[in-house]
Parts: sequence; C-alpha cells; structure tokens
Amino acid sequence: MSVSLLQIVLLGFAASLTLIVAIGAQNAYLLRLGVEGRGRILVTVILICAFSDAVLIAAGVAGIGALLERAPAAIDVVRLLGALFLISYGVIAARRALNPRGMNMDESPADASMKAIVLTTLAFTWLNPHVYLDTVMLLGSIANQQSGVDRWWWALGAASASFAWFFVLGYGARLLKPLFARPAAWRVLDGLIAVIMISLGAGLIIGT
Repeated sequence: MSVSLLQIVLLGFAASLTLIVAIGAQNAYLLRLGVEGRGRILVTVILICAFSDAVLIAAGVAGIGALLERAPAAIDVVRLLGALFLISYGVIAARRALNPRGMNMDESPADASMKAIVLTTLAFTWLNPHVYLDTVMLLGSIANQQSGVDRWWWALGAASASFAWFFVLGYGARLLKPLFARPAAWRVLDGLIAVIMISLGAGLIIGT
C-alpha cells in the first residue's frame, strides 16, 4: 500500500472516529453491557455494532444516501419508531436507577437472553435515524469526494474506526467493574443512560 493510500485510510478512520465517539444510545448500551462483563454476548454486540456501521458506510459510498434524500417519509417513520424505543428504554433505565443493585465481584453476571440483547442492539442501531445521517449520508458523501477506488480505501478506514472503538469501549468498560460494586455507581450510570435515551427520543419527536 502506498503512502497516499495509507493517508486516505487514516483520514477515513479519523473522520469516522469523531462521529462515533460521542456518547449516544448505542454507546451507552454497550458501556453498560461492558461493565456487566457479558462475555460472549458482549462480543456479539460489538460485532453487530461494528458490522452494521461497515454496511451503512458501504451503502453510503455506493450511493444509497442519495436515494434516502429522495424518500424523507421513510426517514420520518424510522425517526418515530426510534423515538418510541429510546424513550421506552430510558424509562426502564430510570426505574433501575431508582432501585440500584451493586455488583458482587465473586459472582457471574446475571443471565440474559441472547435473543433479547441482540434485538435491543439491532434496534439501537437500525432504528436510530442519526446513524443513517452520520454513516450513509455524511461519511458516504465525504468518501465520494475521493476519486475512483480511493473512496473504498477511505470507507475501509472509516469502518475500521468503528471496529476499534466498539472493542475499546466494550472491553475497556470492564476496568470500571470494581467501581460498580457500589449501588450508587449503578444509580449514576443508569440515571445518565435514562437522560441520554429520553433526551434523544424527545429530540427525534421534536424534529419531526
């Protein structure tokens, strides 16, 4: 790979990273799973998030973003469904914050349905209209400023940033596990998640 191509990949990596690092619904959910130390489920969630971003970025490079701009009604439907989902999850997080429970360091994380967690992750990803704006339209349009096959090298860098960030966030959250032996820490985390989810959901409704 020449230096110029490496620079293109790094530019895509940096551009994508600036968008996904911001604390949003998907990141907040992954952070909680990471703190809980979900093991195999955590790997599945990380891969769903990362591969979803890669697919959406590729769609943007392929020109799907232009089609979405011509179908605003589809975006409105996703926006409303996403708003309802985010607010509902925010209420659940708020209820957890009111009745927090510390994590026992000697016990395994509570069992959870793989299916439920996977469906929740997919909902956070695909029912969030911001993900289409950020990946398909914004990153896709930036990638297409590159000439020829260079835009796909740029997209590769952007997709790589998603994989790197989600693995760092998911497994880095484990370092906080001793802190969350205290119920007060869970109260703060779930309270923050509730605020993020409900605020995002309300913002989507107001924006319709």
